[in-house]
Amino acid sequence: MDVLELIRTAKVGVAPETFALVALTNDEWNTVLSDPAASPRMSVPFMILKDPHEITLMLDETDLASVTGVLGSVRAERGFRLLTFDIAFDFSVTGFLAEISKVLADHNIPIVAVSSFSRDHLLIKQTDLAIALRALGEIVDEVC
Repeated sequence: MDVLELIRTAKVGVAPETFALVALTNDEWNTVLSDPAASPRMSVPFMILKDPHEITLMLDETDLASVTGVLGSVRAERGFRLLTFDIAFDFSVTGFLAEISKVLADHNIPIVAVSSFSRDHLLIKQTDLAIALRALGEIVDEVC
């Protein structure tokens, strides 16, 4: 099955929560880890990524409030909705995100791509959500 066929069979879901990306220093991360009240809830999606420059959290607004309750202010970009391409594929598939991001770029919609082990996700600003869903509806079978 080629990538366009895969995209066509994908179902795009939208998480009901609004999300933020949060950048933390190592010291801030250690503070968050030391306070159980700042832990993300297991009932909603979240992400933790550490690279050589920072720790990035993807949190919904409720979990963001817990982190800011412990740290005070944080560097965050808010107002994202999480779109999930509900199709699991193996690691030999190439071009899936390239095709999706091209469609959205053609509509001037910036994205933040997030991947789990078997699925791809996009963070899209709430203000762009309706246009993004219409654009994706042209290439996938189901948008909900």
